[in-house]
Amino acid sequence: MRRSTLAGTSAPTSMPSPSAAPEARGDWHTIGRLLPYFWRYRWRVGIALAFMIGAKLANVGVPVLLKQLVDSLDIPPGSAQALMVVPVGLLLAYGMLRLCTSLFTEARELIFAKATEGASRSISLQVFRHLHDLSLRFHLERQTGGMTRDIERGTRAVHALISYSLYSIFPTLVEVVLVLSLLAVKFDVLFAWITGAALVFYIGFTIVVTEWRTQFRRQLNELDSQAHSKAIDSLLNYETVKYFNNEDFEAARYDQSLERLRRAQLKSQTTLSLLNSGQQVIIAVALVAMLWRATQGVVAGQMSLGDLVMINAFMIQLYIPLNFLGVIYREIKQSLTDLDKMFGLLAREREVADAPGAAALRVEGASVRFEDVHFAYEPQRPILKGVSLEIPAGRKVAVVGPSGSGKSTLARLLYRFYDAQSGRIAIDGQSIAEITQHSLRRAIGIVPQDTVLFNDTIAYNIAYGRPEATTEEIESAAKAAHIHAFIQALPQGYQTMVGERGLKLSGGEKQRVAIARTLLKDPPILIFDEATSALDSRNERAIQAELEAAARNKTVLVIAHRLSTVVDAHEILVMEQGVIVERGTHAALLARRGRYAQMWALQQDGQDATAASTAPRG
Repeated sequence: MRRSTLAGTSAPTSMPSPSAAPEARGDWHTIGRLLPYFWRYRWRVGIALAFMIGAKLANVGVPVLLKQLVDSLDIPPGSAQALMVVPVGLLLAYGMLRLCTSLFTEARELIFAKATEGASRSISLQVFRHLHDLSLRFHLERQTGGMTRDIERGTRAVHALISYSLYSIFPTLVEVVLVLSLLAVKFDVLFAWITGAALVFYIGFTIVVTEWRTQFRRQLNELDSQAHSKAIDSLLNYETVKYFNNEDFEAARYDQSLERLRRAQLKSQTTLSLLNSGQQVIIAVALVAMLWRATQGVVAGQMSLGDLVMINAFMIQLYIPLNFLGVIYREIKQSLTDLDKMFGLLAREREVADAPGAAALRVEGASVRFEDVHFAYEPQRPILKGVSLEIPAGRKVAVVGPSGSGKSTLARLLYRFYDAQSGRIAIDGQSIAEITQHSLRRAIGIVPQDTVLFNDTIAYNIAYGRPEATTEEIESAAKAAHIHAFIQALPQGYQTMVGERGLKLSGGEKQRVAIARTLLKDPPILIFDEATSALDSRNERAIQAELEAAARNKTVLVIAHRLSTVVDAHEILVMEQGVIVERGTHAALLARRGRYAQMWALQQDGQDATAASTAPRG
């Protein structure tokens, strides 16, 4: 059933693919989504802005003091009074203003760091929780590498937006206003016009070219995510690559992605060079015009040498940050795009959600009923066609049948990974669609056919069934799963790392870890989905006895291919093509000589043939 259900889990055509680009939204919409995360730090924002304004006032004061200093030194060369004329106070004030600029800037960043880090943490946690709330369909279709890259870039985007806006854009705008006001009041208004016109041309050129470049940047990011996804997918399937000797094929496939990425990077760099060159032309023309006008004023006696120095200092202070305006604007636009992608994950609707006002499950024996349940992963391919069954409280019901008949789908629906298209699933008379998913899954434990472990210790993976469990309880569960002796024999014992997806352990060892953590959870409802399929016959018999002991007085659903593991079930259901074709006890089904009896005979013949082939020959 496993292979069939996975093959049939692609979303219906009406559902968006998780890898599809989210619907484009405006930058102001994204900023509006971000602002509530900073609202709780609003007083820090106010203080940070105050420090920012203080830093810019001190920065603008530096050229003014420099002018005073230069003018005060305008004395005949070699004058004996030169040392007396040097304004020590102005020098000290100049140094203090320089120091205050740095101090205010550092204070601003220190005050606002908590807000930036706090907002980033809140967003990341919300996205993480939301991804866990999304349906199994989403996670089966996602591209892990690309999705994690989007989340990583979105988290970085929070820092980038704050850094470039609060630390670059706003301070520069404040300084521009202060400088233009000072030039217009103290000198000819033409100085302000030249500066203002240059700024308008500079900003306009930067925005137009950067908007044009955005398409190349977006393409670059998409190709980067694709290359990352291919690399991650190949590394996650390391064993498969080795099995088929396809290292060169994987390298070639990755290299094709890298080559497309290289071409996109070259195109992006070429357009960036064009942007930077145009910016420098505008700055050079404006600087020459300002200094020419100032030089004329000095020659005409309308301005002092200190005024010329001050204007030059103002221009340098303004244009140095403007040199990076293109980069800043591009990064802000890209950060908004990255943030919007991450918010797009948050906007993705949950396919399976708790009903409004859903109550917690009340377990009163834990009987399970499926009532005329219909389900399909794809509309054109139904999996369950009106399945009805009941597992009385404290009883064991087994479901058998060929692959693709819908057995494992029953477990997924009971766990509510999907909602049935029609029909009803109930526990103790309570529809699982009307109770909280958390309380539902707390009442169910499963030993899956395909066990995937966390890249952590054996102890961690067993304790995952009940994280608050003590060491003694963990070891007791391991003993019940017949894996304690194996763990004790390892050099690091329970602290042994199991590797990515548990690949350092054999299939049987992984399955026993899965059994141990389910036994540790000790829920009232148990699902065994081929729970001993990876075990040898001796261990299977031993663990089967432990499972039977653990399942005593619990409601148990067993999904099996090997019929010998379910002969003690209170009822056995035979499924074919999504319907139940037979039901009854083992003895009753054999006596009926129907589909179950045929399956039993085939398996017995297979076992006899295996025994004969392995018997010693005299």
